[in-house]
Amino acid sequence: MSRATMLLVEDDAALAELLTYHFRREDFEVKHTVDGEEALLLAAEATPDIVLLDWMVEGLSGIEVCRRLRRASETANVPIIMLTARGEEEDRVRGLETGADDYVTKPFSPRELVARVNAVLRRVRPALAGEQLTYADIEMDTVGHKVRRGGELVPLGPTEFRLLRHFLEHPGWVFSRERLLDAVWGHDSEIESRTVDVHIRRLRKAINQGGKPDIIRTVRSAGYSLDSGS
Repeated sequence: MSRATMLLVEDDAALAELLTYHFRREDFEVKHTVDGEEALLLAAEATPDIVLLDWMVEGLSGIEVCRRLRRASETANVPIIMLTARGEEEDRVRGLETGADDYVTKPFSPRELVARVNAVLRRVRPALAGEQLTYADIEMDTVGHKVRRGGELVPLGPTEFRLLRHFLEHPGWVFSRERLLDAVWGHDSEIESRTVDVHIRRLRKAINQGGKPDIIRTVRSAGYSLDSGS
């Protein structure tokens, strides 16, 4: 595996130095900036594998940086982990709805953050490169368009297939209806967000046949997640 590239957007000099040290020791190539506007320029010049983004940075706010990274085609699918001193649920939900994939509340252990970043990249990289996606007892052949659960073939419509594929590429991540609309139906879609609920119900019905446990979790006020609960 080639070296993973990280864009670190953090204006606390001591914390930025600590994180840069830890991630370079893990063989990451780290680019650091304290400024939101510069972060967007750096991401546009060379798409990073992952972005660590502080909620409160100079220039543009972290939320606005996150929003613009999601809008740009080059960075629309780059994982973004927000670093925040804010622990309120409303703030966490706002961050997720803006496009963050995960968040870590300060203070945190650098080792914990390294582990979480590595977990995200393990999920993303095989999904981007491979033809077979697996999670728990679900297997998807992305080329043959076949899905099996517990070895049994699961018939899915094209929309449910795309939904499940998106979940399989990001297990454990919580997606708002708006994020799912963008990812599965496309940015220019005129479909209402409640349509997502209908397709989630269809997907659940198909993959839970035979009394199998439901592994699509509804996250109150946030959206949906592929989560085995283990």
